[in-house]
Amino acid sequence: MKLSIIVPLYNEQDLILQVLNELLKVNYPAFLSDYEIIVVDDCSRDESYNRVMEFTKSQPKVHLHKHQINQGKGAAVRTGVANASGDVILIQDADLELTPRDIPDMLEAKNELNVPFINGSRYLPGVRRTQASYKRYFFNKLFTNIASVLIDVHLTDVACGYKLLDKSLFDRLNLRENRFGFEAELILKCARFQKNWIAEVPVHYYPRNKGEGKKLRNMDGIRIFKTILKYGLLKMK
Repeated sequence: MKLSIIVPLYNEQDLILQVLNELLKVNYPAFLSDYEIIVVDDCSRDESYNRVMEFTKSQPKVHLHKHQINQGKGAAVRTGVANASGDVILIQDADLELTPRDIPDMLEAKNELNVPFINGSRYLPGVRRTQASYKRYFFNKLFTNIASVLIDVHLTDVACGYKLLDKSLFDRLNLRENRFGFEAELILKCARFQKNWIAEVPVHYYPRNKGEGKKLRNMDGIRIFKTILKYGLLKMK
């Protein structure tokens, strides 16, 4: 089994090299035959692209692609997967709100349960976490509960950025969302195939605020809700 780690990147010049170094230091399970890291720069306006380009010169496992115009996280992930050679895809955000130290647990769960999709959860018990914004927590739980009812699958965190799934499944989903509705579309469409294909694993969470570079805005929450209705209630393809 080869793992392809997709890192969508936008204006994270201060953190991206730390993310990549942490990914390279992860103690991956022995059942992995190999792994690669694919960074997709979504037309960053800072030095993110140049710093990763320089980094790749000494790190053969890291590959870099660039969008000429900003298209959004979903589009960046699709570009990464299109260039991936692995059997399994992991989505890793570039902001370090989610730590690569949780990747082995997700891989072990996927291997043990023999499911094609592992969803990270920032709310399942089992790990120590700092407190995050209550408003963000409230609306995420509201959206997650609505999604759970619509697809009849008990989820705890539909918007978590950590998603681990078979590439063959990803390729079947016909994903369309370019921005922050991408995570909801991904998990809702997966649940259409078979409900017991999804398992959740608790992950650590180190939230940022707007001043620290947090990119999710109130309008993005509305987009996520619309995405849940599109693919959960209306079952659009």
